Amino acid sequence: MFKRVLVANRGEIAVRVIRALHENDVEAVAVYSTADADSLHVRLADRAVRVGPPAAAESYLKIPSLIAAATTTGCEAIHPGYGFLAENPAFVEACADNDLVFIGPPADVMAKMGDKVEAKRELRAAQVPLVPGTEEETTVEQAREAAEEVGYPVLLKASAGGGGKGMRLVYRPDELESAYGMAALEAEAAFGDGGLYLEKAVSPARHVEIQVLCDSQGNVLTLGERECSIQRRHQKLLEESPSPALSEKMRRRMGGIVIDAAKAVQYTNAGTFEFLMDPDGRFYFMEANTRLQVEHPVTEMVTGVDIVKEQIRIAAGERLGFKQGEVVFTGHSIECRVNAEDPDTFVPSPGLIHAFSVPGGPGVRVETFAHSDCTISPYYDSMIAKIIVHGRDRQEAIARMKRTLEMTVVDGIKTSIPLHLRILADADFVAGKLSTSFMERLLSRPAPGRLAEAV
Repeated sequence: MFKRVLVANRGEIAVRVIRALHENDVEAVAVYSTADADSLHVRLADRAVRVGPPAAAESYLKIPSLIAAATTTGCEAIHPGYGFLAENPAFVEACADNDLVFIGPPADVMAKMGDKVEAKRELRAAQVPLVPGTEEETTVEQAREAAEEVGYPVLLKASAGGGGKGMRLVYRPDELESAYGMAALEAEAAFGDGGLYLEKAVSPARHVEIQVLCDSQGNVLTLGERECSIQRRHQKLLEESPSPALSEKMRRRMGGIVIDAAKAVQYTNAGTFEFLMDPDGRFYFMEANTRLQVEHPVTEMVTGVDIVKEQIRIAAGERLGFKQGEVVFTGHSIECRVNAEDPDTFVPSPGLIHAFSVPGGPGVRVETFAHSDCTISPYYDSMIAKIIVHGRDRQEAIARMKRTLEMTVVDGIKTSIPLHLRILADADFVAGKLSTSFMERLLSRPAPGRLAEAV
């Protein structure tokens, strides 16, 4: 096991990783920008190194500064968290060049799976079901031909991207050219690569993902699925496990496919294989995320497996702590991402939090860096906390999440909590009737209490 690890991230995920390191008696070294000098992850770490000014490009994304922070403090490994450099093969290679272990998959696997076109090619060879679409990066002319073949609506997607960037939904042929241009520009700005490919838009569809852990001895462990259909502009808002749509037979089938796929690409460490599922239960591979997911706690709540600790064990060369079939799945878990933003306009709401309090109780877990008298910076992602609950069944989990959100206090800024309460009260959500268009339908209606204002 390592003695000292650098945490190359900030916010709640840095706090989460530091906690896992300390529980393994491993020293944690934090990095921070000048905007984060007083942040919780800095206070919790054994040591902390300032790596630059507030702009992420000059701090958390600056590979030489992070490598220098690790080597000068005597770290043996780096945990990237998620976001920033977590899926950057150049960062993995820089770690290796400086005798640092990257806690994640190897650079070649990351590059292969990070290229969405290459990933589809690899997984097609492994007989993973794929959404109909183009095989390679696609010109606008090729996209037009492919769209006519698979039928509208279609999705244009960035080859090198994720997180909804460089993506456009196209309903009609006359929209294709302008959508292609906008998606390519956005992809170039976000990833430095404007390449696009095309897929048939599966609609209505559920977004279901399978969590996987793989060690360097060839052992593969799947930890069930997460339902991630509640999204706005391809950004997840609420996740749960298990999915209310999957039968045990389908769950086993999807898990088996992911095991075969992970072995085929020689995957190592934690990863997630994401699928779209149509109303008839047919599912199609969408993409693989070669990192820890934001929503990993819901899986931990229903399995009892600490995914971050397993990541660290695997990177240290140890075998998985569990074998397939040993993990016991219990109850139901839901996670809400609490963002610092106006729940009606979705405009970010940075500023000083005067009071911050989240209730505890059975089955309640909070992942956050926020606290009373802390400042939410405008420079980074707006998520300030994840609230996760566990119940004996889905009904109890929903009731527990409602109670927790209603008792949560965040004074000084606006948050997305009212929106989450609106989702949880929706009849379709309660019935488990979910799709990636759920939020579009919900937001098309006036929020409760705003009918007079809408009129």
